[in-house]
Amino acid sequence: MNPDPNALRFSTRDDKSAVETGSGFAPKFDKDGLMAAVATDVLTGEVLMVAWMNEESLRQTLARGEAVYYSRSRKEIWHKGATSGNVQQVVEILTDCDQDAIVLRVHQVGAGACHTGQRSCFYRRIVPASTNPVSLEPVVNGRD
Repeated sequence: MNPDPNALRFSTRDDKSAVETGSGFAPKFDKDGLMAAVATDVLTGEVLMVAWMNEESLRQTLARGEAVYYSRSRKEIWHKGATSGNVQQVVEILTDCDQDAIVLRVHQVGAGACHTGQRSCFYRRIVPASTNPVSLEPVVNGRD
């Protein structure tokens, strides 16, 4: 059984050294209560998407073992794949040195991570400044 997300405790951010080198998880949310979350494919390392988490969605992700994000446009929690079936099963979560961003290494279940139906939200690259206006071109299967 999954733990109660509200029962999960985070460490305090009182000691900078402990935050940067210690073993306690002390997430830092921005002024809007959010942190960046990058989802990557655990097998290939492909970047699937970038989203936002608030404290509640982070707690739910830790408790469920599946990615739960916060939608800034809808101002609500969303469990990735709850309606589409394209769930992200979390294998590992990494945090940066000051614990204000995370990387979720996931098994992407279903067609893909992007709401457009693409495997990754990063399916186009910016063409270098050889065109004006700057244009985009497709990326094949997330890499070339």
